[in-house]
Amino acid sequence: MAVMMLGGLLFAYAPSAQAQESDRIAAIAVEGAARVEAETVRSYLLVREGDSFDPLRIDRSLKSLFSTGLFADVSLRREGNTLVVVVSENPVINRIAFEGNNRIKDEELAAEISLKPRVIYTRSKVQNDVNRIQTIYQKSGRFAVSVEPKIIQLPQNRVDLVYEVDEGAQTEVQNIRFVGNRVFDDGDLQEVVRTRETRWYRFLSSDDTYDPDRITFDRELLRRFYLQNGYADFKVLSSIAELTPDRNQFFITFTVEEGRRYKFGEIDLKAELRDLKAEDVADKLQVETGDWYDATAVDDTVTALTEAAGNLGYAFVNVRPNVQRNVESGEIGITFEIEEGPRVFVERINVTGNVRTLDEVVRREFRIVEGDAFNAAKLRQSLTRIEDLDFFQSVKMTQTQGSAPDKAVVNVDVQEKSTGSLSIGAGYSTSSGALAEFGIRERNLLGRGQDLSLNLRVSERQSQIDLSFTEPHFMNRDVSAGFDLFSTETDNQTASSYNTKTNGAGVRFGYPITSHLKQAWRYTLKASQISGVPSTASIYVKNQAGDKTLSEVGHTLSYDRRNSKVTPSEGYVVQMNNDLAGLGGDTNYFRNQVVGAHYFKIADGWVTTTRGSAGVIMGIGQDVGLLDRFFVGGDNLRGFEMGGIGPRDTSSDDSLGGEFMYTGSVELSVPLGLPKELGVSGKVFTDFGSLMTVNPSGTNVVDNGSIRSAAGVGVSWISPVGPISLDFSQAMSKESYDKTETMRVNFGTKF
Repeated sequence: MAVMMLGGLLFAYAPSAQAQESDRIAAIAVEGAARVEAETVRSYLLVREGDSFDPLRIDRSLKSLFSTGLFADVSLRREGNTLVVVVSENPVINRIAFEGNNRIKDEELAAEISLKPRVIYTRSKVQNDVNRIQTIYQKSGRFAVSVEPKIIQLPQNRVDLVYEVDEGAQTEVQNIRFVGNRVFDDGDLQEVVRTRETRWYRFLSSDDTYDPDRITFDRELLRRFYLQNGYADFKVLSSIAELTPDRNQFFITFTVEEGRRYKFGEIDLKAELRDLKAEDVADKLQVETGDWYDATAVDDTVTALTEAAGNLGYAFVNVRPNVQRNVESGEIGITFEIEEGPRVFVERINVTGNVRTLDEVVRREFRIVEGDAFNAAKLRQSLTRIEDLDFFQSVKMTQTQGSAPDKAVVNVDVQEKSTGSLSIGAGYSTSSGALAEFGIRERNLLGRGQDLSLNLRVSERQSQIDLSFTEPHFMNRDVSAGFDLFSTETDNQTASSYNTKTNGAGVRFGYPITSHLKQAWRYTLKASQISGVPSTASIYVKNQAGDKTLSEVGHTLSYDRRNSKVTPSEGYVVQMNNDLAGLGGDTNYFRNQVVGAHYFKIADGWVTTTRGSAGVIMGIGQDVGLLDRFFVGGDNLRGFEMGGIGPRDTSSDDSLGGEFMYTGSVELSVPLGLPKELGVSGKVFTDFGSLMTVNPSGTNVVDNGSIRSAAGVGVSWISPVGPISLDFSQAMSKESYDKTETMRVNFGTKF
């Protein structure tokens, strides 16, 4: 007699054919099932009552029961002609908890794992979740993490599942090396990649922790860098990350092949559209023969040509750069071919991933709408505008075919990020003295894209509170509108022997005329009080004591071509301000001011900045009040105190302000040899300017309108709380009654 054991089932085989025919399953009994119905267990078997005791089918039935994930153990045995199925059910998860996780919150881990409360517990799923938790920590730079699942048995075959996490130390990038680079040294390329070597001053950044996704991005950054500098054959052969035995540090090595450097060869433009000549759009070419090859300039040219053709009425355009590479001469010739593209229309725009932000906030940034001709350039502009909202951690835009070949569906998938901020800070400013600040802001209020902020500043010489609200698309138009409420108290005793208290409100709205030209209007109503005037103050200051009410309409026209509003290095900006007071209140004047700045990049880190401003204010039926005049010195003329130049009463030494002013500055920003990410740079500057009254009068008032100048050096820092600068300067030309200073600390950006 032959004996075989399969899945816990013992079979005895008789040699006779008659015995085999009677070897049938008379019944199937299920034991151990409590939560799962017996009939459910039978449904997973591959044998039924009346079938033969086939060892292969019974073995497959055993595997089928295990694959359900419902059972911790399964066995099958034969008792006479009865097949007995014995199961041990997997428990149900009652609760899932995490212990030891300080860096990542419970909610974030719970959202990533597959097991949930009231789900069947299985060892395989637990192990998968352990691997997932470890992956999350590794992406945050902690490769020494360990996760151990613990089971707490409960009545009624339930369990509590606890993941005990030992986060370990952050796995830092100790060294970044490059192999194969001859033109650019390791220091140059380390500034190109996003990953950084660990240093003590990078405690506010996570760029010095290892992230495989960031390494992939670094490969692309290297490729872009070399292509922008003429190395069209550049390749990243490999990027290897080696983990030290203690799992605390990584050594990263990029192996590159630079290739030779190319120049632009012959540049040609062909237009194959009816009634469109090449010369109509030739001015949009952004590449020239003889310049070093720049892939970014090629892409910019394609975009500019597409937009230019679209503005001329050609909605379906395909611009293709045909590249001819000559390795021997080291030249890359390009022929830009403007062809008629496929006639495709936008059938539908889908927005996904926005949980809090309303669809309309994303859709109103699109430069095309459903039904328009498909335009790749306008879609790129739309993508940039959505990213510039700064509401989303990532924005991905894809296109798929619609219901017909001539229709396209645009899909936008966004990943939201926190748009609320709470800031608390302390510092020192020469103008205000020691200061403390508190601010709370929500840039995407209720998911509508609205901006609401409350700021409080308390300093030695000034206290200020502001409440501001802005609706960026008022009445669903490309018009921003908002209001401001403010209250300010200022101590001006040092400069002009008086204190001021101002309470007011304002409304404003603005709109773009073009992509760079913007216009804004505002109305301000405020009540001011001049107090604390000592008996030794100037007679002109004493005459201004008391209450004033201002009702003012203002207008601003600005043209901005800077490449950055925080750290500009190229371009220029010009702004004109006009204010008319007298539509109510007891203050009447007309004030005009023009300010501007130009930025020119000499070399990497070397930027020349020239600034200028001029203004005039004229009283309407009355003299211009003290609070409405211009004051020069301090931030707008370094080397002199705030209000340090211009008309002054020699009997009291009070600054009286002026009705006509101009200032200028030439500044050279220089690198200090520190890592760029610190945002610290040096500067050398010279400032000049003057301030005077239109009709000077008074025996004790000195006002000759002479030009003042100063020169100095300084340090600028783009800090986490905003730009901060420290300037040391010396007055070069001045009057005997001017007030000078040699050091100034300034918060904020100026132009």
